[in-house]
Amino acid sequence: MSSLIIILIVIVAAFLILRTTIRVVPQQRAWVVERLGKYHAVLEPGLNFIIPFLDRVAFRFDMREVPMEVPAQACISFDNTTMTVDGILYLQITDSVKAAYGSSNPFTAVIQLAQTTMRSEIGKLHLDAALSSRQLLNTAVAASVDEAALNWGVKVLRYEIRDITPPQEIIRAMELQITAEREKRALIAKSEGQRQQQINTSEGQRQQDINVADGRKQAEVLRAEGEAKAIQLVAEATAEAIRVIGSAAGEPGGYEALQMQLAKDYIEKWGYLAKSSTSLVIPSDLGNIGALVGTALSMVKQSQKTAAD
Repeated sequence: MSSLIIILIVIVAAFLILRTTIRVVPQQRAWVVERLGKYHAVLEPGLNFIIPFLDRVAFRFDMREVPMEVPAQACISFDNTTMTVDGILYLQITDSVKAAYGSSNPFTAVIQLAQTTMRSEIGKLHLDAALSSRQLLNTAVAASVDEAALNWGVKVLRYEIRDITPPQEIIRAMELQITAEREKRALIAKSEGQRQQQINTSEGQRQQDINVADGRKQAEVLRAEGEAKAIQLVAEATAEAIRVIGSAAGEPGGYEALQMQLAKDYIEKWGYLAKSSTSLVIPSDLGNIGALVGTALSMVKQSQKTAAD
């Protein structure tokens, strides 16, 4: 029975010794080993062996990027305006030995340095510049902290301001300024719109007047051309009628027929005059219709002679 207990004790002791000898380090981790209280080695990811009772894992570091929240703090700008600023710092341990022995708490040291650097950078700027220069402040803080953190084995990847909160009085004043600026832009836009509307209206009226004048001009030209064409057609028709009458008068019996037609037309015209007027002046030679017809015929012959020439 005692031998079985001894065997069990040996097995347990061997297991404990083996367990303290073999170390499996996860990926993106770094374990710092001390031997008899002094730095000895850094265990890389994978299977590692150490000497029991002499070596111990003193520090375990995560080598991945770590976001650290920078607590809100009060900062005073160059124009003596107090504002509250907070942010996020992105860190990564690049040297596990320096991180273990360069500072008792490298992350706390980096955060404290980021706060003091932000207060210093805010103190160089006026309020308006501080509110509009976030990228400039981020770059300045990240560069300054990264330079100091090299001795701590920490790499500062970037710093991002999360919020800048000025006093409530400043916020109300800024809101009033923004409202006034918007009202100003609205008035300017309204006046510009009215100006453009008046310009468009005047240009439209001008174009309408031009179009009306052009239309009237075209109408007058067309009317004049129509009247000229009508006069020309009437003259041509009259000339043609005279030529036809002259030709007909030269035919056998045409002269007598022309006399008869002229006498008839003469009598009808005098009849119309007598109906349309209460008083009528009768020529002394009204009864000599033959003479009148002869005069008309002589005029026809004269016109024919002129046309022939």
